[in-house]
Amino acid sequence: MPISPMDIYKLLPKTNCKKCGEMTCMSFAFKLLNKEKKLEDCKPLFEEKKYEKQKEKLIEILKPLEKAKETGLIVNEDLCNGCGNCVVACPVHVERDPHGAMIGKISSDDAILRIENGKVRVLNLEICRRYGKNRILCIVCRENCPTDAISFLEG
Repeated sequence: MPISPMDIYKLLPKTNCKKCGEMTCMSFAFKLLNKEKKLEDCKPLFEEKKYEKQKEKLIEILKPLEKAKETGLIVNEDLCNGCGNCVVACPVHVERDPHGAMIGKISSDDAILRIENGKVRVLNLEICRRYGKNRILCIVCRENCPTDAISFLEG
């Protein structure tokens, strides 16, 4: 299930104390989701006992961040059935290798996703539309995954 900044914000102290370096707790929630800040940067959460339950819940819901790539991509290999829909649908693949994308077998070495041993593998993530400063929030691979093995952090 995707995590949103609001999910994080609801569990923060909401004091806008600025100890984390941000002006507001909502701003901190966005930075935390984008992996620009760490939960430990929220000093009240770790210093004040009254926030203990919220801190534990945040630690739990933020676990997917540990597996997320820079683009926010999370691949759950346990759910992947190796269908290749993500490979075929990827606009970058279509642009670079139209024939390979049509049959789900990208021949170039610069594929983002590839099916190997019946599971999707993430390769050259830096060519994904979601990567870098000029990123586009493309979700085509996720939208074409019938088993929800591909997800993205919301941000």
